[in-house]
Parts: sequence; C-alpha cells; structure tokens
Amino acid sequence: MGIRKKNSKNPPVLSHEFVIQNHADIVSCVAMVFLLGLMFEVTSKVAVLFITVQYNVTISANEGSEEPAVNYFHHGLKDLATVFFYMLVAIIMHAIIQEYVLDKINRKMHFSKTKHSKFNESGQLSAFYLFSCGWGVSIILSENLLSNPVSLWEGYPHALMPFQMKFYYICQLGYWLHVLPELYFQKIKKEDIPRQLVYISLYLVHIAGAYVLNLNRLGLVLLVLHYLVELLFHVSRLVYFSNEERQRGFTLWAVLFVLARLLTLSLSVLTVGFGLAGAQQQGLDLATGNFNVLFVRVTVLAAICAAQAFMMWKFINFQLRRWREQAQLHQNLKKKQAPSKSKSKNKANGVNGSVSANGADSPRARKEKSS
Repeated sequence: MGIRKKNSKNPPVLSHEFVIQNHADIVSCVAMVFLLGLMFEVTSKVAVLFITVQYNVTISANEGSEEPAVNYFHHGLKDLATVFFYMLVAIIMHAIIQEYVLDKINRKMHFSKTKHSKFNESGQLSAFYLFSCGWGVSIILSENLLSNPVSLWEGYPHALMPFQMKFYYICQLGYWLHVLPELYFQKIKKEDIPRQLVYISLYLVHIAGAYVLNLNRLGLVLLVLHYLVELLFHVSRLVYFSNEERQRGFTLWAVLFVLARLLTLSLSVLTVGFGLAGAQQQGLDLATGNFNVLFVRVTVLAAICAAQAFMMWKFINFQLRRWREQAQLHQNLKKKQAPSKSKSKNKANGVNGSVSANGADSPRARKEKSS
C-alpha cells in the first residue's frame, strides 16, 4: 500500500486528493444511506436487498418431530447487491485498520518507502486472513467436513447452503472486490498494479466459481487451507520488519506452502475427478444447479492446476531471488572484511619496521657522534 501524506492545506472539493483523503467518510455515508433505508417502508424493500442475505429456503421438520425448521440459502443475481454493500463495509474496515493500527506503528518504526508499503499490505492481509481462517474453520467443524470428507462430493449439487457458509462467500467476494478501488485510494505505484490485479483476479475467479457451480464445500476447505499458509507468510514478514534477524517463519512457510499445493491438488482431483465423476446425478441442469458434466469438471481441474502451477512458479522465483540476495550479502561481507585485515597487517608491518629502523640507526648515530 502506498504512503498517504497528510497535507496542511485542504484540497478542492471532489478533487482526486479530496476523494483519496476522505474516501472512508464518503463510503461510510453511502453505507448509512442503505441502513437508513430500512427505517422507511417505501425504501425498506430495496435496502433489504443490499444488507440481508437473499434467497431463503425454509425446510420444515417432519410432522410430530420436535426438531425446528431449518433455513437454507441458494445463490442468485440479487447477491450482487449484497456483495456491493459488504464491499463498502470492507473499505471502511480497511481504513479503520490503516489509521488506528498500521499508521501508528509506522510512525514508531520509521520504515523506508518500500518497507512502508509492504508493511501496510501484510498488516491488512494478516487481519483479513486471521478473521477468515477462524470463521472458515468454525463452519468446517459445524458442517463436519473434516470428520466426513466424503461430504465434499456426496449429495452434489450442494445448492442449499447454511447461513454462515453463504454469508462467508458474500464477505469473501466483497473483500476482494474492495481491493480494486483501494488501488486508487492507497496510491499504488503503476508498476505494482499488474501484480495486484493478477492475484485479485485469481481470488475472485476461484471464489465466484466455487460459489456459482455449487462447489461451496470444496471451495471453503481449499480457501481456508490457502489462507492459513498466507497468514503465516504475512505474519513472518511483519516479524521480519521488526527485526531482520528473525527469518525462521519464512522457512516454515516455504515447507507448508509446498504441502498446501500438494494437498489442494489431491483434494481437487479426489472430489472433482473421482467423486463427482462417479456420482449418480450426471448432466447439466440449471434449475437444480447441477453442473456435473465432463466439460465443467475438466475446466475446474484445469483452472485449479493452472493456479497451483502459477503459484509454485512465483514461489520458486521468490526463493531463488532470496538465495541470491543472501549469497550477495555474504560476498559483500567477505569483501569488506578482507581489506580491513590487509590494512591492519600493513599497519602492523609499518610499526615494526619503524621500530627496527630506529633501533638499527641509534648505534651508528652514537658512533658518528663519538668520532
């Protein structure tokens, strides 16, 4: 994230600088408009589309049983309005974390411009990954996805979702969409924008794909697995910025990163390649949300494999660049130590030579004086 400089002069209203400095307040006012819409009967129906989760389906219990009715949800076009509202919430939360946590730490640490931007990026993503991992793990445990991994593909299509799972996907899409306007609000450098757009697009395509294709259970497990590894990386980078000698977290992250890629591929092939391929309900049915056809399965596996290969390629380049930098640092240290040793030897030889010269000349001088 870029460095935001506070100017003493107030910028012109609706100028670029004015929008950047006050974007959190502007977005908060827009969000308040939707909340105030709930208070009036005329606008409440529209406001509900943006604030509450849509497409509720109530499944009543059998007659005579004491079990209460269960509410489930499915996806639809109205979810776009809900995603938009929680994108606004993500922008507000981003500004709160930046102003009240990260900016205060930056003032104390006095980072350079490069470290400042990387520290802000890792700080924001660490908070998001930590929250998403905790929330995702609670959903996985409540749905018994770990104790019963067959449920990842059994009963497909998983068109009906519990509230927590659907709201989780809504918030994930809202967060990664909010990063797009943050590129402008945070004054990201032009050379960094393509890198940011690539990983934002990867997140949006995979999360939206799992949501629309009713692969929400597999998507949730893979997302939490990926977030855990990324959380370790960004926490390790924050620790490294506080003390550059602490680099053990990167070593642990490198091992877990490779294991996470292998586990992601294994779960994807097991679920899509074997589980769905052998399921009884085959065919394309948009009404029931069934996308269990060969073309879709091959496309899903190809997308996952391509994403894992891309991340491994970036990971290998990162490790090679890191090893080269460390090797260059060691060479520079050796070069600095070698001249210092030679200078100390020359000084010692010069002192010894002067002492021996003075000692040799003193007897001759005495003889000349006596003669």
